Amino acid sequence: MFIQTETTPNPATLKFLPGEIVLENGTADFPAAETAAKSPLARRIFAVGGVTGVFLGRDFVTVTKAEDQPWDHLKPSILGAIMEHFQSGAPSVEGEAENAGHASHDGPDSDIVVQIKELLDTRVRPAVAQDGGDITFHGFDRGVVYLHMQGACAGCPSSTLTLKMGIENLLRHYIPEVVEVRPVA
Repeated sequence: MFIQTETTPNPATLKFLPGEIVLENGTADFPAAETAAKSPLARRIFAVGGVTGVFLGRDFVTVTKAEDQPWDHLKPSILGAIMEHFQSGAPSVEGEAENAGHASHDGPDSDIVVQIKELLDTRVRPAVAQDGGDITFHGFDRGVVYLHMQGACAGCPSSTLTLKMGIENLLRHYIPEVVEVRPVA
């Protein structure tokens, strides 16, 4: 098995491409070891030590490290953990993976929300997945779109710029009712 790695805009995060399907549907975010109980893959990666987050996409694994840990020391161990996992035949996530999609929204702005979600799905999420992350709709209230950032996007130094200059400008261009985009934790 040959696992490729790619850097991301977040220097604390690397994207690992095992050349196999990691998750059939959606994504799975494990922002801490305590949240990885149902993921054999994430548990193996957290066992390496120095890992602060694991994000699973369709064909990639994004790993975030502690600031004081150098990639030169962590990367070989993470590669080994990923390889062991795929050789074991265990699922990446046990049981049903949580749907990491958009939050539902009912009410007077539901037509606007449908447009927002469509733009996010067709224009934003594919680009963000290339960098090892995901951004999902969390809410819309009085012109403000709330988005949840995961994987490489969470804590990325350029995430504010991506939200304000990229996503906010895109949404405002197509949907005049959008006045601002804000991240949610």
